[in-house]
Amino acid sequence: MSIRVLIADDQHIVRTGLTMLLDAQPDIEVVGAAVDGREAVRLALELRPDVGLFDVRMPLMDGIEATRHLAGPHVTDPLPIVVITTFDLDEYVHEALKAGARGFLLKDAGPALLTQAIRAAADGDALIAPSVTVRLLAAFAHLQTGPARQPLEPLTAREEEVLVPVAQGRTNDEIATELYISTSTVKAHLASLMRKLGARNRVELAMWAHETRRI
Repeated sequence: MSIRVLIADDQHIVRTGLTMLLDAQPDIEVVGAAVDGREAVRLALELRPDVGLFDVRMPLMDGIEATRHLAGPHVTDPLPIVVITTFDLDEYVHEALKAGARGFLLKDAGPALLTQAIRAAADGDALIAPSVTVRLLAAFAHLQTGPARQPLEPLTAREEEVLVPVAQGRTNDEIATELYISTSTVKAHLASLMRKLGARNRVELAMWAHETRRI
C-alpha cells in the first residue's frame, strides 16, 4: 500500500518538484497539492491522505494554522503532518510542533531525509531535521512560559533511560541497541511515557524532556 501524501506550498515550482520526487518513490503517492493553508485543510478533509507535507509561509492560512486545524490537540483523528520550510527559525519549529506536526524539515534537507520523514509520520513516528533537532528542542525550554506538566504517574527508571535518547533524536532501533533491549520493548516504554505525559508523539516527549531539564 502506498503512503498517500497531500502537499501544500504556494510556489508552483516547489509543488511540482516535491510531487515528482515523492511520486518517484515506490511506496509514496501524491494525491493532492494545495496552494495555501485553507485549501490544504479542505483537501485533507476531502481526500483523507495518510500524511500532509506543508510549507510554513502560505497566503490565506499558513502551514502552522493548517496543521493546528488538522492535527491540533482537540482533533479527534489527527492527520500526520510534516512541516517543511526554507527558514531555520526557532519559533517556526516550536509553533509547528505545538500545533501537532510530526516532523519538521528544511527545504534543503534532501530527498532521503524527506522521504524518511514521510514514512516516519505515516508510521506514527516523528522526525526533525538533525541539523536543527538538539538546538531547537533545547531552545524550547527557554520558550516555555509556564511550568512543565507533571506526569500522571512517576516515570520508572527505565522510562527515564529511554526518554533521554528520544530527546536526542535517536530512532527506536538505536535506542534498543544502546540500552540492550528489544525494539518492541522500546515501543512499549514509549507508549507508557506518552500515556503518563499526555503526549501524542515522540517529539512532544522530547520537548517535555528539555522543558524539565532532563537534557
